[in-house]
Amino acid sequence: MAGAPLRIVVLGLSLSSSWGNGHATTFRALLRSFAERGHDVLFLERDVPWYAQNRDMPSPDFCRLEFYPDLAALESWRDAMAQADAVIVGSYVPEGVAVGRMVQETAGGVTAFYDIDTPVTLAKLERGDEEYLSPALIPGYDLYLSFTGGPTLERLERQYGSPAARQLYCSVDAKAYRPLDLPPRWDLSYLGTYSPDRQPTLERLLLEPARRAPELCFAVAGPQYPADIEWPANVERIEHVPPADHPAFYAQSRFTLNVTRADMIRAGYSPSVRLFEAGACGVPIISDKWDGIDTLLHPDAEIILADNAEAVLRALTDMPEARRREMGRVLRERVLGEHTAAHRAEELEGYFRKVLARRAAALDQPADEQVTS
Repeated sequence: MAGAPLRIVVLGLSLSSSWGNGHATTFRALLRSFAERGHDVLFLERDVPWYAQNRDMPSPDFCRLEFYPDLAALESWRDAMAQADAVIVGSYVPEGVAVGRMVQETAGGVTAFYDIDTPVTLAKLERGDEEYLSPALIPGYDLYLSFTGGPTLERLERQYGSPAARQLYCSVDAKAYRPLDLPPRWDLSYLGTYSPDRQPTLERLLLEPARRAPELCFAVAGPQYPADIEWPANVERIEHVPPADHPAFYAQSRFTLNVTRADMIRAGYSPSVRLFEAGACGVPIISDKWDGIDTLLHPDAEIILADNAEAVLRALTDMPEARRREMGRVLRERVLGEHTAAHRAEELEGYFRKVLARRAAALDQPADEQVTS
């Protein structure tokens, strides 16, 4: 770590509960690694019933976690925001526009919006939906940290006026996600919360293969699936797998499936955290296709890209076991080399320090140079 330790405040959807959201696992991995770099982290979470009833990390050991019941109560944290070196507001934070205004009015250091849902966010803004971010707020954030890279970053700067849009992909906690020697239970598994725009892909790449190959075993794990879905008899339904049990879930899968939301497919360059979690566990992945996936993982060598049930069934039935194991090995090697939370924490620190250095340089300029520059 170059430079003094940083104090950051994060206002995110959830850190305490992974129930029905991918934000908690993302924040946990990133902030744990950030704290391991010597920094101080305060996480402020809106206290809402659906997470309060399902908290699987109520007291993290890598940061201070505090809950606030409403915007009025958030006022008591203004001093912490003012004194922090950086304040991050995450996507889907309840009343996120009002929270963002408060942060931009109060923060004395770097302000950043961390969008774990960038294509969804931009689609919402195009519809005039300002649930947690408004176009007016974007230029006021020093950094727009995005789960999506590629052309979307230029769009954020050109169309929405972000001073600096930077990719901050999801990642994996390499200490928590690792291979386990467990007997296979499923030929293909899927781990993810129900989403209407993901369901057609799940139907095409898992349920249809299950119907065509009743001798194979499948699993779909995650909450909020409608009761009227007709699951084939060889598809096991699991309501929720807590993060601590993810490695065992993956280890019992010969292959696991990655399914991407429609907005993220259109934007491209939007990897799911499941790619890196399964990869760190050394489990081969079958994925849908989207622009940019080949910049993250090598098709055929590290990941299988599939359009239809036939391609899925070829992988499940035709791939020699030695090749399957080798794919898992090289996939894990790639993930550990480029996509861990330690890599993202280093990137995040770098982004913060660049903004702070620019500010310090501007303050050091003589007044007449500041006017003419």
